[in-house]
Amino acid sequence: MSDSQIDRIRSAGTVPLFIDGEFVDSRTTDWIELSNPATQDVIAQVPVATDDEMTRAVASARVAFREWRDVPTIERVRYLFRYQALLKEHQQAIAAVLSEETGKTFADAMGDVWRGIEVVEHGCGMTTHMMGETTENVARNIDTHSYVHPIGVCAGITPFNFPAMIPLWMYPLAVACGNAFILKPSEQDPLTPTMLTELFAQAGFPKGLLQVLHGDKRQVDFLLDHPDVRAVSFVGSVPVAEHVYRRGTDNLKRVQAMAGAKNHMIVMPDADKAQVVSALVGSSCGAAGQRCMAISVAVLVGEATRDWVDDIEAALADIRPGAPGDDGAAYGPLINRKARDRVREIIRGAAAEGADVRLDGADCVVEGYPDGNWIGPTLFDNVTTGMRVYQEEIFGPALCVIHVDTLEEAIELVNANPYGNGTSIFTRSGAAARKYQHETEVGQVGINVPIPVPAPFFSFTGSKHSFFGDLHAYGKQAVRFYTETKTVLSRWPETDVPDGPNMTINMK
Repeated sequence: MSDSQIDRIRSAGTVPLFIDGEFVDSRTTDWIELSNPATQDVIAQVPVATDDEMTRAVASARVAFREWRDVPTIERVRYLFRYQALLKEHQQAIAAVLSEETGKTFADAMGDVWRGIEVVEHGCGMTTHMMGETTENVARNIDTHSYVHPIGVCAGITPFNFPAMIPLWMYPLAVACGNAFILKPSEQDPLTPTMLTELFAQAGFPKGLLQVLHGDKRQVDFLLDHPDVRAVSFVGSVPVAEHVYRRGTDNLKRVQAMAGAKNHMIVMPDADKAQVVSALVGSSCGAAGQRCMAISVAVLVGEATRDWVDDIEAALADIRPGAPGDDGAAYGPLINRKARDRVREIIRGAAAEGADVRLDGADCVVEGYPDGNWIGPTLFDNVTTGMRVYQEEIFGPALCVIHVDTLEEAIELVNANPYGNGTSIFTRSGAAARKYQHETEVGQVGINVPIPVPAPFFSFTGSKHSFFGDLHAYGKQAVRFYTETKTVLSRWPETDVPDGPNMTINMK
């Protein structure tokens, strides 16, 4: 891969925009500082795009869409095949930059990139996904067929925690469906999207199909308000998701807004203890707990599971955070000081609320990195639903433990929670598993699987306050989100069939 843009950023100290097929330096006077989460060293300055730059990007996307929508789907997919090959070829280079700007371990960064590549691979089958339906003779001599077509300029607003995967959830599928796309990535880690965009250009896509704008809430609101932006995809916190959904739909746009979560793992007495403990450690502390599918609540069912907390504590105490490049680290720092300070505040207030703080990671120190945004593995026992540690999405490497007597109580607890992103149950009982998956009001359920994120040919189906909208990310629902359906009824009376001599059919 040509590292020209990353090299240029390191040399110039500023992140470019991508408008009309070109990387351009912003003319803004408003910049956001990008810092390394493990050291606080400044990596670059991120521009807050000007109104003129945003207007140019939308206009360019609109022009590109007018031509791209008529390109046959099979030809559009050929570009996507080239793109996924480039992403695979340069996965390690992307992961290295991702690790630096997010603080993720290299293995975690590789997973981030790979899950995005899988969605691009799914998009390579768009020729099938775009097929319509046909019925002959719905009435005498009347046939009906439907087909899907692109809707126009779409936009994506993506979070810091998965700077490769989540953008790749969005624009490859939108473009494969025939749309143009404007990406507003998180200002906290824009280097990874820059690399993805550079490879997109190298794949040969026509100019203007993808625009990249940097900034803050002002740029988000611009996209939500602009009349030429037809659909908006969002992933982020609940308050911002509500804002995006309300403002976007008030402007008569199609919106899918994926939000936060409080995911529960139900542990039945017959579950395999070793499997449960391993799953809880990985799902609560992986990526420093900064993922909307993290398990942050363990619900231990029955008296037989009460002493399992000792095993969970011992396993959590055995892992540690570390800087990128530390092969022994289980996870990295939190994304910034504000996030770290918020998690510290929640941890320090838990005991006053009555929680039993079995592990306190608030004052974690990593040798050689005194300025990193560190939080050690944290465990709260005997948590109740009225506590802040339960009510808020902590977004850190912290696990709450709640004890209940029966599966029915566990189901009631989960269903009373306002979030519905994911949940898991660990059990050897098929009957218990079926009861749980049937009765729980959560969009994604894992059975002996801690983080039930579906493969790209399904859809990411969070519910309740974890999702605002009607059509979800990737899979078949994403194709419906990025397209419209047109239905045609045709009638050709038999009396109109031409006849006579010299009637020939030529096929060339």
